[in-house]
Amino acid sequence: MKLVSIVIVVGFILLYFIDSAFKLNPFNVEMLIHSGLRFLTGFMVLGIGVFYAHQIKLRYAVGLVLLLALGDDIWDYTRDVNSFRFEVMLHSIYMLAWGALAGYALMKGLMTKVRRLE
Repeated sequence: MKLVSIVIVVGFILLYFIDSAFKLNPFNVEMLIHSGLRFLTGFMVLGIGVFYAHQIKLRYAVGLVLLLALGDDIWDYTRDVNSFRFEVMLHSIYMLAWGALAGYALMKGLMTKVRRLE
């Protein structure tokens, strides 16, 4: 679980610097929704489903991630929220990557603990 803690702490530090560099407000309701959706998608679909468990093929996972991201962007467009900026797209890619790394690290740590108990 040390690895998961390191991934989360380093991820928050990098997120702070990315948000500062792009002058994004991470505590805005819209950014919290964007960040949470991207992180959880990366965590569940990419980190656990593709990289750890190998239950989902990468091609299908990328399609699912793109559909979820496109759905979120369409939802924002219907509410007149402008999230089609380059900075927000880079932020979204970072959140997906951080979520995937955190999901993989968590599952690897949990399965290592389970194997030790057996």
